[in-house]
Amino acid sequence: MCLNDAEMGNMENNNINTNNNNNSKQQSLHCENEKDNLDRESPVMSSDQQSTVLNSFQLESISEDSVVVDRKQNMLHFVPDRRSGEWSDIGGRPHMEDTHICISDLAKKFGYNVLNDEAISFYGVFDGHGGKDAAQFVRDNLPRVIVEDSDFPVELEKVITRSFVETDAAFAKTCSLRSSLASGTTALTAMIFGRSLLVANAGDCRAILSRNGAAIEMSKDHRPCCTKERTRIESLGGYVDDGYLNGQLGVTRALGDWHLEGLKDEGERGGPLSAEPELKLITLTKDDEFLIIGSDGIWDVFTNQNAVDFARRKLQERNDVKLCCKQIVEEAIKRGATDNLTLVMVSFHLEPPPHLVVERSRVRRSISAEGLQNLQFFLDQ
Repeated sequence: MCLNDAEMGNMENNNINTNNNNNSKQQSLHCENEKDNLDRESPVMSSDQQSTVLNSFQLESISEDSVVVDRKQNMLHFVPDRRSGEWSDIGGRPHMEDTHICISDLAKKFGYNVLNDEAISFYGVFDGHGGKDAAQFVRDNLPRVIVEDSDFPVELEKVITRSFVETDAAFAKTCSLRSSLASGTTALTAMIFGRSLLVANAGDCRAILSRNGAAIEMSKDHRPCCTKERTRIESLGGYVDDGYLNGQLGVTRALGDWHLEGLKDEGERGGPLSAEPELKLITLTKDDEFLIIGSDGIWDVFTNQNAVDFARRKLQERNDVKLCCKQIVEEAIKRGATDNLTLVMVSFHLEPPPHLVVERSRVRRSISAEGLQNLQFFLDQ
């Protein structure tokens, strides 16, 4: 978390302990298109839900450094043994605006009884801009909104999409009461349930999966330079000016930013700046080693594959997930990162990643009779 020892806090109901981290972030130029979003619904929050989410801004991070071990493995099915770690640093910025969260059992955390004993783990990185209040609000309230959704945990894709939008609307109400809180945040969350991994992204944090040592993208950066995002923006009356959304913001999806004119609309269509996340759902296999979630400052100095390679080496040396996160953040600073840096890692095995064996290709070689005769001549000399 901080460069010093990380202090863990709990989120029991609304009593949240403060943990002042020194974290940091930067800007990544990773712009690509992705498949269409899943269909989403955005119902209005009930008064009870609104009262639940309008609460504190205390922590810099919330983490539970526990290992979730599923013992139901058999010869036919792989079930991940989850280990998580995190680290962050303020970098070269004067203020820390990143925050993050790690919850090993989301339902248990909020007293929700699921039908089976299978844990639903929740991890997130929130990269604030214009202040830290939006990032802290989303971190503190998004997990509870997810659990209190009527479709949790059956239809998690719909639940996570609704929860992003509802949390954004709740923050708007908070800002209307306390204008000093006006700010915005990108958000990337990962939920693991059984063998399923669901990543939701709004903004330019990034999630990368290591599969047999190969980097697999689990999210796409939402930047004005992305063709798909630009088309969506222009269809809603927005524009891109010098690489910025409406000339104001370097991302096209974020929660908060209600104080910026022309970016958000409470109507059904919404504004050019969307809080709706893009989702990616996969089934984990034994080849999937770990997931890296980082704020954009990490990706300014690491490529996706470079981050995976670096993490694998460090895990092979010590097999300590938290230490690996710390080493990646420190390496980013050595490489010249100046933004806030935050990194969360989730390993799916108790053992370190195996060393990759590169097989040499066997090439059959032959020599002509003439060549053999010439070789024999030179050897006889």
